Amino acid sequence: MADPSTYRPAPGTIPDAPGVYRFHDAGGRVIYVGKAKSLRSRLSSYFADLAGLHPRTRQMVTTATGVQWTVVGTEVEALQLEYSWIKEYDPKFNVRYRDDKSYPVLAVTLHEEYPRLHVYRGPRRRGVRYFGPYAHAWAIRETLDLLLRVFPARTCSGGVFKRHSQIGRPCLLGYIGKCSAPCVGRVDAEEHRTIVEDFCDFLAGHTDQLMRKLDKEMQTASAELEFERAARLRDDLEALRRAMEKQAVVLGDGTDADVVAFAEDELAAAVQVFHIRGGRVRGQRGWVIDKVEEMDTEALTSQFLTQFYGEQASLADQADAGGTPVPREVLVPQLPGDAETIAGWLSELRGSRVSLRVPQRGDKRALMETVERNAKEAFQQYKLRRAGDLTARSAALQELQEALALDTAPLRIECIDVSHVQGSDVVASLVVFEDGVPRKSEYRRFEVREGAEGGDVGSIDEVVRRRFHRYLSETGKSAEAEPSAVDPDTGRPKKFAYPPNLLVIDGGGPQANAAADALTEMGITDVAVIGLAKRLEEVWLPADPDPVILARTSEALYLLQRVRDEAHRFAIAYHRKKRGKRMTSSTLDAIPGLGETRRTALLKHFGSVRKLRQAGVEEIAAVPGIGRRTAETVHSALAADGGAGQGPVTENAEGESSD
Repeated sequence: MADPSTYRPAPGTIPDAPGVYRFHDAGGRVIYVGKAKSLRSRLSSYFADLAGLHPRTRQMVTTATGVQWTVVGTEVEALQLEYSWIKEYDPKFNVRYRDDKSYPVLAVTLHEEYPRLHVYRGPRRRGVRYFGPYAHAWAIRETLDLLLRVFPARTCSGGVFKRHSQIGRPCLLGYIGKCSAPCVGRVDAEEHRTIVEDFCDFLAGHTDQLMRKLDKEMQTASAELEFERAARLRDDLEALRRAMEKQAVVLGDGTDADVVAFAEDELAAAVQVFHIRGGRVRGQRGWVIDKVEEMDTEALTSQFLTQFYGEQASLADQADAGGTPVPREVLVPQLPGDAETIAGWLSELRGSRVSLRVPQRGDKRALMETVERNAKEAFQQYKLRRAGDLTARSAALQELQEALALDTAPLRIECIDVSHVQGSDVVASLVVFEDGVPRKSEYRRFEVREGAEGGDVGSIDEVVRRRFHRYLSETGKSAEAEPSAVDPDTGRPKKFAYPPNLLVIDGGGPQANAAADALTEMGITDVAVIGLAKRLEEVWLPADPDPVILARTSEALYLLQRVRDEAHRFAIAYHRKKRGKRMTSSTLDAIPGLGETRRTALLKHFGSVRKLRQAGVEEIAAVPGIGRRTAETVHSALAADGGAGQGPVTENAEGESSD
């Protein structure tokens, strides 16, 4: 591990100008590339106190043995140079957006004498025009099959084309009218290229003109009594309409935009992009990345735009495909700090102005929400795949054993999380993972009593004592112990009969110390305790002044995060349910003349007390069983209450089962 002070440049030697910098290791390999408005200010931040740096930044500067920089004239030049160096050196501490799968595209080989249409995966090639990407290859083939009757272009390989040229007979597609059969001379090279160019114009969104042309030809053929030709043109129009229906119209005609959305946590992020051309969804693409440094959505957006459009522009230049990969508008969830710089750079790539903005309302906002749902779904699927990997789970348990110096792998992990709103309705959850998999039948919910006055630390102390008091009681290890840890009615172990190998507390050092002290006072010494602080994902051991830092990409940290997030979800769900019951009972129970039947009818009709409070007297009176006088009473009581009513709370048993 290198000491950053050994290679720190003298502050006076670093220019106060925009530029790009590179950290390299002992072997000369570049491990991180970054850009800055002021190189002096940015580089100085890396050589501050190591304890104050983000764990991954600390790892980077202690891995590096030197830093170099290049001064540029503008921030746009810095953006371009940063992208070039990231692409060239592939630094391990930079996020790289690589596809989570290989997306198929529809390729048109315009460089050939007789261009070919085909499904393609792989690097872009010069002289080939690409449409897509598409989510599935079958979607391309299905659309292509519909369009070939209108645009009968060649789809066969070079070998097939040559063989049929030699034998003088077309293939099956030539016989059924889905190929113009240039191999046998039915059309010459110029006629075939015209067919292909019309096909490209249709996929590029120039549909209205072609549809009007075919409709006019159909009407003319019908007027001239050429009914067979008119019928064929009618079928062609229908085929085009079906092909267009497969690409949903989401925005007005002429809209040219990419919509970008993220789903993320502290360790990873998923990004989804919808490509809108001519008001239609022409393609969709997605990535999942592991974060190697602390990044918010703004930083993710900035890095993604730089890498994605830089890569697309590079591929377009290499392929000489024509057109530009940069749309007129890029919609993002949050504007990055260097939004103006990125917009200027994108405008240079496109050759005209590019708008970079966050949609606020209307169809574009609705589309952004759709893309966000897709990103969340992709992220959830990614997490499920990792959770279902037996090898990864085994590695996670082994890493935890080594990092926490445990005697055995923590096959049973329990996590406690406390939830409340400004100290009211305090509840806690306890979730259980066995062999790295959630065991939902063992989940428990607690309604915190005395510990609520002591804040989170007091609540943790109470929940730990209640949980392990039941453990001691059910296993015969306490004075008031029951005779057996097995339920005589079911023959199964009682609810708290098994202790965890590892107890995780959602919080930092104080919460971990409170849990450990409670276990020590109860005489339990074989349960390891840690606290997991969410902000930096630090693992705190009781009484230790410094946290344990797990690698951001480690399976161990990923497992702990899943356990903590599940406990948080379970606690929030219980808190909302409990608070909702209190609000309902405290508000409606106090209204005179309103019995249980009428309360139920009102809540069923309006859905919630909030919506009932917004209703007028006439709306309330329209509910079956509610007369005018009762409606006036309810309306007056709710208006006077103002949503701040308090009432009795029904206490749940500490061992209540999960929903």
